Amino acid sequence: MQKIVEVLPDSVKLIDRALEVVLSKMQEAIAQRGLCTIALAGGGTPKPLYEKLALQDLPWEKLHVFWGDERCVPPDHPDSNQRMARQAWLDNVPIPAANIHPMSTDAADPSVDADKHEAELQAFFNSSAGEFPSFDIILLGIGDDGHTASLFPHTEALQVRDRLVTVGNKDGQPRITFTAPLINHARAVIFIVAGIGKRPALAQIFAPVADDFVYPARLIQPQAELWWLLDQTAGGELGGTGGA
Repeated sequence: MQKIVEVLPDSVKLIDRALEVVLSKMQEAIAQRGLCTIALAGGGTPKPLYEKLALQDLPWEKLHVFWGDERCVPPDHPDSNQRMARQAWLDNVPIPAANIHPMSTDAADPSVDADKHEAELQAFFNSSAGEFPSFDIILLGIGDDGHTASLFPHTEALQVRDRLVTVGNKDGQPRITFTAPLINHARAVIFIVAGIGKRPALAQIFAPVADDFVYPARLIQPQAELWWLLDQTAGGELGGTGGA
């Protein structure tokens, strides 16, 4: 694994750097494989990144967009990760509708939606049961509690090792989420983290020894590249490192 940690002076520089890295990885994927697969994060931190991506001149027909997790709400709901990304980015560029692959949230049982999306991923990547495809880019954030995607502390989703998609649990509310093994098969996992409230969790995530089931972002140890892009308020105590 190549681990890169960069601490940027402020949130503006953080998003500028995230844009540079994402564009570089997109170009690399398209050059090598003819397309780029990217899974998006929800939350407020990456929204400015999506707004900047909307201003780029990209080969949209070669970009396929997914989500790493989704709340069990309709796609037009204010809490929907899909809705946020569409408003900030996807509705503002000529990307083919068939290249956007949201998680279904219309079943009465979230496990049915998880199964459906897993099947959709297997069909897209032409992967068989038990095989983990490799996304080119997976964007992630963390919560103050150390969760990432919808992998929350002390929840069953953290122990799922034989699935691509499962049901997460946020205070009794189900969510659809990529599993840790699927995330770890990505070619580049990019955490984008801002805010002083993240410092205590980051200290544990970066600690040599800590409990993965208390700080789930520790489970993310991809085979290829792991990027931590942090603003100064979040990562100032960590410093930055190059490849490891």
